Amino acid sequence: MKKRIAVLGATGSIGINALDVISRDKENFEIVLLSAHNKGRQLLNLKTEWQNAVCVLTGEENGKEKLLEEIKNTAPDITVNGITGAAGLQPSLAAIEAGSNLALANKESIVMAGELLLCKADEKKINIIPVDSEHSAIFHLMKLDHEVSEIILTASGGPFKNYSWKEMENVTVEEALSHPTWKMGQKITIDSASMANKGLEIIEACFLFKIHPQNIKVVIHPQSIVHSMIKLKSGTIYAQLSKPDMRRPIHDALYWPKTKPSEFEQLNFDSLTLEFYKSDPQKFPMLNLAWEALKLKQIYPCAYNAANEEAVSAFLQKRIKFTDIPKITACVLENDWTCTSMELDAILTADKKARNKAIRLIDKL
Repeated sequence: MKKRIAVLGATGSIGINALDVISRDKENFEIVLLSAHNKGRQLLNLKTEWQNAVCVLTGEENGKEKLLEEIKNTAPDITVNGITGAAGLQPSLAAIEAGSNLALANKESIVMAGELLLCKADEKKINIIPVDSEHSAIFHLMKLDHEVSEIILTASGGPFKNYSWKEMENVTVEEALSHPTWKMGQKITIDSASMANKGLEIIEACFLFKIHPQNIKVVIHPQSIVHSMIKLKSGTIYAQLSKPDMRRPIHDALYWPKTKPSEFEQLNFDSLTLEFYKSDPQKFPMLNLAWEALKLKQIYPCAYNAANEEAVSAFLQKRIKFTDIPKITACVLENDWTCTSMELDAILTADKKARNKAIRLIDKL
């Protein structure tokens, strides 16, 4: 029987890679739902190939509500959530409510509402299978041994790994979008340059793998070959290595819990150099801010995400400096983000409040 798949954010980098993987094995996969935000022409083109899929453009009037309804109606076996930012949270919850396994690339869902999301997944007895290359690596490595003492996330370092804080003050949008390893959307590329993406991944790993924040480490690895590592209590370290290609973790998520050979390029150990450097939270403050948000718990991770999203948007519009991104995020986190409820309404209210605070700070710069 074919697996019924929904691909959310189908015209973005995750969606395009997911559809490439699925198109290679149409005997085992069927697309039942495709969504995009405002790329209507591209979504229409996808409809010609996947004629049985329901297509939803969320940028249209009532489009967001229609997407949530169609997730319920189409009842996919697996939902690939490649939506960018906080907009991915409610579709993640809708997929879980529909009884769909969640192949999750939208890390913001976990950052904003990890406790709620994991609780709902347990209730529905569905699996959240991470698609980020780092968390996909950890997800599969964790099957080796339950005696994990530490998770080691790798980071390419982005385009500014060799810059000083002073040098980063005047970098341009174009420079920040020139990622040396990965081809991604604008928002995630800026997050990679500021290391906010790694901050979000620290928060995500804490929730997904139920590990204390102090046991999550970050190392700079420019080649992006080692996607993450785990250290056992014995001191042994296991690593997952592969070429930097997002189709691979998507492939693993779609076939999970089984596996299948892929056609993707393999590593050549005859000419392979691997480098590792200590990460510098002083140069990349978004790392320490993520650990601080985790330490404070409550809705602080949600506020971290909201402030960063607004700051990145302002930077892309050339309204603020690159180094203002962590400054704005830090100022927002100085507010009180304690909350008596971790239900969706409270989370969305806090998200809006944090965005408004960030916008006011941006307007003053």
